[in-house]
Amino acid sequence: MALFRMPSVGPAALAPRGHGLLLRAPQMADFPQWAELREYSRAYLTPWEPIWPSDDLTRAGFRRRLRRYAEDIAADRSYPFLVFREQGGQLVGGVTLANVRRGIVQAGTIGYWIGQPFAHQGYMTAALRVLLPTLFGELNLHRVEAACIPTNAPSIRVLEKCGFTREGLARRYLCINGVWQDHLLFGLLHEDFRG
Repeated sequence: MALFRMPSVGPAALAPRGHGLLLRAPQMADFPQWAELREYSRAYLTPWEPIWPSDDLTRAGFRRRLRRYAEDIAADRSYPFLVFREQGGQLVGGVTLANVRRGIVQAGTIGYWIGQPFAHQGYMTAALRVLLPTLFGELNLHRVEAACIPTNAPSIRVLEKCGFTREGLARRYLCINGVWQDHLLFGLLHEDFRG
């Protein structure tokens, strides 16, 4: 049945571009730029992310991350993307489609981060607008979900600008910065997407 088909292209082919951005899977060559941007943005990102492992910004930690990404992509569980400016190749942030469920669900959950120097400039809204056609097209999803802390107004704006609908509140949903936090739940259906 076509409704339950797997992705129509191999993971290596997933490199959507548009709005002056390129999204693609992380590579070892990205480590210096990734580590520098994450370190520079640490205080900015800390309130919105899980506690970072102690070796998170090391080359060995990044190599382990890439191995896990490769396993998750091969198993159709997760698809990580780094977000680059097309002109000049500067890294601005990242988006991950995680928790991919197939069968009668055909859904996944997105999470994203933006480097502090690029915040509040529309990059993440543009990145999601570039990525969503791939999620509904090549990855054959029916539904894309997202969650954010109720006080994260910029993240809420990104989701609303991209057409997501607020669907509810999950109490103590994720452990963020060491504390179980309530999250607003958002969803976007393929038929509601205006790509």
